[in-house]
Amino acid sequence: MIELKSRFVRKAPPGSDLPALIEPAERGEPLLEALPRLRSEIEAQVATVGGVLLRGFDVPSVESFRAFATAFDHPLLSYEFGSTPRTEVGGGVYTTTEYPAHQSIPLHNEQAYTRMWPMKAWFHCVTPAAEGGETPIADSRSIYRRMPARIRDRFAPGIVYVRNYGDFDVCWQKVFNSERRDDVEAFCRKAGINWEWKADGDLRTFQLCQAIETHPVTGETVWFNQAHLFHISNLQVEVRESLEDLLGVENLPRNAFFADGSPIPDEMLDDVRAVLDAESVSFPWEKGDVMMLDNMLVAHARAPFKGPRNVVVAMAGSHSNLGRF
Repeated sequence: MIELKSRFVRKAPPGSDLPALIEPAERGEPLLEALPRLRSEIEAQVATVGGVLLRGFDVPSVESFRAFATAFDHPLLSYEFGSTPRTEVGGGVYTTTEYPAHQSIPLHNEQAYTRMWPMKAWFHCVTPAAEGGETPIADSRSIYRRMPARIRDRFAPGIVYVRNYGDFDVCWQKVFNSERRDDVEAFCRKAGINWEWKADGDLRTFQLCQAIETHPVTGETVWFNQAHLFHISNLQVEVRESLEDLLGVENLPRNAFFADGSPIPDEMLDDVRAVLDAESVSFPWEKGDVMMLDNMLVAHARAPFKGPRNVVVAMAGSHSNLGRF
């Protein structure tokens, strides 16, 4: 464990500066009142380190957190074409992924499985878990540099994500926020997604997306995909076998392939996950914490937890690479 300050202890790989810690002049200083004097420091740290943790400030409500996020001059984004269940708290603030507490959520950049994603993400700890529940983060530039060249080269043309919506995953009506097929098809055309309506009325989509990307501002190369999350090897062995027997490979809720459509070996994704683990930075949440990330420079995750936990998220700054493919 690396102790940075008396109130902030983290576990991190050597050389990591994530997250930059910013504390108030006096503990309990209202975050919104502190923003004018902190804005330039926050923006500089997010642009270089990739993320900041604002700790010890007074953030009395989710509304106060929302006001802080919107103060950076980007309207908050709605959660469109989502891959996990969330609930909108209001005004562009959402719960984090609503998976069972005993499950971990691996490192990922928000919506890196699409060709349109938010550039900024804010997290606010309303209630820290009694045990666990951290939000590990990792530098996507360092992940790219550490990734073996054989994997970088194989992933470079992109990743194809296949999704079957329905009983075993989020339904298409919730993912596309509509009951109308016309709305779904219009969104898919805009987002560069291929779709197919199946005989049972459910939907299958296919999309070729980036695996490696260039940050539009800094020009740095980042590892930017969710192949390790969508690939069937992310499932527990018994769940994977059951779904393959029940549905067949073509109808699995989600899967990932190389750009040419060929399967990604399980062993290669084991190596990807090992790199992500090696670059992971973790620290316990404190009530009132606010973390701001550049979503391309920094990936995030969720550790299992016990007891009530409430961490909310907001996103802004839509970016796309639709002209690339």
